Amino acid sequence: MRKRVRAGERDAFAELYDQYAGPVHRHALWLTGDWTTAEDIMSETFLAAWRARERLHPDEGSLRPWLLGIATHKAENARRGLRRRLAFLARQRQPTVVADFAPEVAGRIDDARRLHAVQASLDRLKRHEREVLTLCVWSGLDYQQTAEALGVPIGTVRSRLSRARAKLARFADEAAAQERAEGRAEKRGEKRAEKRAEKRADNREPRTARGEMTGEAALAALPVREETA
Repeated sequence: MRKRVRAGERDAFAELYDQYAGPVHRHALWLTGDWTTAEDIMSETFLAAWRARERLHPDEGSLRPWLLGIATHKAENARRGLRRRLAFLARQRQPTVVADFAPEVAGRIDDARRLHAVQASLDRLKRHEREVLTLCVWSGLDYQQTAEALGVPIGTVRSRLSRARAKLARFADEAAAQERAEGRAEKRGEKRAEKRAEKRADNREPRTARGEMTGEAALAALPVREETA
């Protein structure tokens, strides 16, 4: 296929798209955390691949590293553009956001939450560490393929991946410690709220007149009072 794509055969390029559109889209989604942006990156990746087909090395081999390498660069461009747009929007008046509560989007909302959590950790990594991690771990490339995709030596891929994994492990420990602290704080808040509610209930109870019997004693005395009335 590599030679056919390099020669500009449209049928070969259509096969290339059918085979790798999914992996490219997933890779872009992990890097950006946004479905629409990932779809744009996928389209831009194949467009760039078509334009650069003549520079493709004629040797046989999987075209996946080549495509994911292009997608990685496109995703970084998209991230930079997003940061610029967010910085601009932060200076503007924020419009009222109307939430969509349609049941059919519930699954996507859950996926978005998970992606947001992943992105929060990935954003704390350096760009080169993030790229190596997504290519090796989520896109399934080996060290050689990742090196080919990024145009760096294999040793660089290994060291970047090792640093990225160590940082993510530390981030996970920090997040777990924070969750435990928040859980303890929440329990303390619940106990304080219960005590305040009990105090308010005590203050609302009517005071008993002197000598008046209450509870079971009063109920037991009722027949006696009726008979002697």
